[in-house]
Amino acid sequence: MTLITDTHSRAADTTAPILPAMAERWSPRGFDPTAVIDEDTLTTVLEAARWAPSGNNNQPARFIVARRGSASFTKIHQHLMGFNQAWADKASVLILNIAEGDNPWAQYDLGQAVAHLTIQAQHEGLFSHQLGGIDRKGLADAFHLKPGQDAVTVTVLGVLGDAGDLTPELLEREIAPRTRKPLTEILLVND
Repeated sequence: MTLITDTHSRAADTTAPILPAMAERWSPRGFDPTAVIDEDTLTTVLEAARWAPSGNNNQPARFIVARRGSASFTKIHQHLMGFNQAWADKASVLILNIAEGDNPWAQYDLGQAVAHLTIQAQHEGLFSHQLGGIDRKGLADAFHLKPGQDAVTVTVLGVLGDAGDLTPELLEREIAPRTRKPLTEILLVND
């Protein structure tokens, strides 16, 4: 078994201390295809998303939570694009992230909810991977989303698996060094 954590640390090399769950968070593609997330832990992760801030407290984040083996999991997986289909079916849960409402910050608020979900998942010992490569229209049709409900992304959620099960191309991505632009490049003004 070639677990990434067995070969080298994936913790971020930060310039200032951040919360451990944030430093340790990364987006694997190698998930354990036998792992099941218990309902209490899944509820905790979703509760973190529920308590994310939102503009005017509109709470536009909506989720379709699909456990591996369910019809909803199959629907979401069928609408993943590119090589995402090659590995995402090994995860325990696929979550379709939906922004509801036409206010200009609905997708921003959904992003905050997903970020909270992601960090709580990491804290719970789970791993997540965000996917933008999805057939948004196909997912909206498959789940009969109403006007004003926009499928935005999918969160892949599960337990870290054997990276040796990945294709060579995916394994290369899995073990590549984690990088981020320096703060000096992302701060346009820092008075």
